[in-house]
Amino acid sequence: MKGRGTLAQKIKLSTIADALGVSTATVSLALRDSPLVADATRQRIKEHARTIGYIYNRRAASLRTSRSGIVGVVVHDIMNPFFAEILRSIESELDRSRQTFLLSNHYDQLDKQRTFIDTLLQLGADGLIMSPAIGTPPEDIRLAEENGLPAVLIARTVDGANVPVFRGDDAYGIGLATNHLISLGHQRIAMIGGTDQTSTGRERYRGYVVAMEKAGLAVRPEWRFPGPRTKQAGFEVTGAFLALKDRPTAAVCWNDLVAIGLMNGIARAGLTSGVDISVTGYDDLEEAAIATPALTTVWNGQREVGRRAARVLLDRLNGAEVNPTQELIKPELHVRQSTGKPVDY
Repeated sequence: MKGRGTLAQKIKLSTIADALGVSTATVSLALRDSPLVADATRQRIKEHARTIGYIYNRRAASLRTSRSGIVGVVVHDIMNPFFAEILRSIESELDRSRQTFLLSNHYDQLDKQRTFIDTLLQLGADGLIMSPAIGTPPEDIRLAEENGLPAVLIARTVDGANVPVFRGDDAYGIGLATNHLISLGHQRIAMIGGTDQTSTGRERYRGYVVAMEKAGLAVRPEWRFPGPRTKQAGFEVTGAFLALKDRPTAAVCWNDLVAIGLMNGIARAGLTSGVDISVTGYDDLEEAAIATPALTTVWNGQREVGRRAARVLLDRLNGAEVNPTQELIKPELHVRQSTGKPVDY
């Protein structure tokens, strides 16, 4: 890995100024988001700076050689208990090394994620743990690395990023849930939630398809409901699910939130999850065990993901050689009350 700040030091403000036909003072003001520079000019300067790999640093270069004790953590949405459990483990591990972290939600907004990473670089943060936003290019991660901000990915992967990744084995985990339903006698099984725009979404859908095909069961397009990732979305999709012709007897859900929302919708329709329709979740959040009925779900190892990611980042900060490989945590199926044998309609 290149030394902290070496790339930024090679590129001077005058380099940007000459390329764009503006003064170095204008470049400096634009990179500090000064209102004295017109919006269009400021945006043009910042885009050019990013393209050539320049990161404006508010701290003196001499100060960049020391550790700040700060780690940046950026995830999709802290309100999702899945990420809250990961963050709990990250915080616990970082506390042992007297590191603190700055947290940001990107809500799958690439510009918001980039702004946070730029801020970390400007503050001289030591490292970055991130669940990357949809559409994150590997160049963004490499830019951070080349400017002295080592990164570790969690939950999602970015092809070509060449940094350590820690996540659950999503295809295997959804396969556990799907095979459980098949073993109970279900043949018409829907999958609700997720998106093909993320590695997690693609892997979970693949696990569902592989399990269905191995059992010789149909995978019908109308039985897939992409999109939902929250309780509200799971609840709102219930009507369309229940209205299906030749309705599925079971649903594999993207996560526990979607599953609990779906079960609420099923109950609102006068039906019982685990009796009339079987439902599985994913992540095994604390709420899963106390839901009514208790939710059959897949433990995804989120606390272990957070612990290992923080540990590897600390190893990198301490100069250890770390292979930029992907480590998959093996999921476990936890069977509860929300699944049972299918009933005839």
